[in-house]
Amino acid sequence: MAKLDRDGVAIHYEIAGDGPVLLLSHGYSATGEMWRGQVEALKDRFRVITWDMRGHGRSDYPDDPAAYSEALTVGDMAALLDAAGADLAILGGLSLGGYMSLAFNVAHPERARALLVIDTGPGYRSDEAREGWNKNALRTADRYETEGLSRLQRGTAEMRASVHRDASGLVRAARGMLTQRDASVMSSLPTIAVPTLVVVGADDAPFLAAADYMAGKIPGAKKVVIPDAGHAANMDQPAAFNAAVRGFLLEAGLDREP
Repeated sequence: MAKLDRDGVAIHYEIAGDGPVLLLSHGYSATGEMWRGQVEALKDRFRVITWDMRGHGRSDYPDDPAAYSEALTVGDMAALLDAAGADLAILGGLSLGGYMSLAFNVAHPERARALLVIDTGPGYRSDEAREGWNKNALRTADRYETEGLSRLQRGTAEMRASVHRDASGLVRAARGMLTQRDASVMSSLPTIAVPTLVVVGADDAPFLAAADYMAGKIPGAKKVVIPDAGHAANMDQPAAFNAAVRGFLLEAGLDREP
């Protein structure tokens, strides 16, 4: 395990395996530990980076609300690739991590080799719909502020399995990272020029339509629905999930250095 210093904010990360770099980003209120089963399944062909976003797990929980944003999260991802000596990487993520992977492709398309977008939404074109999402994110922050980490046990698998020092980082991350500012990620979908796999759990009802939308908008995207899986498809059905991801990566020749 290692720490990356981002202007005084320590970001925890781990690297396993050898080969082309695969950066996996977790969902809101989870940690990089949610990818343990994927690290074991992929490290024979890939150098897999897992990490804890700021405000989560073993990374720092800065007190300044301005230290949490989409731009800073994308910057953390770029810095992780720099630390690994990787100009190019396959970028994968669940939920917020998938959204941030799409945002990374907007900011640094020259560094994205492929995308794995898992149980994720691409944001909202309508200001009204985005405002509804943001109100829910702010309510989530308020509830963590009131209830603390006990709230995790009412969440999905990746949330229940996560370990955080306290809830303060999750509160600030919900307000600064989970909220959205514009439609840039959604608008970018037709311009994505790298192989993309869209994965969704068959039982993850809130994200089924989003998966269909992304698969239809991203040129050449492949969509896989994992049976008997919810929001954390990789944890609910790891064998089926790993087979889908590994098959996609190998079929696209992404296990070879570019």
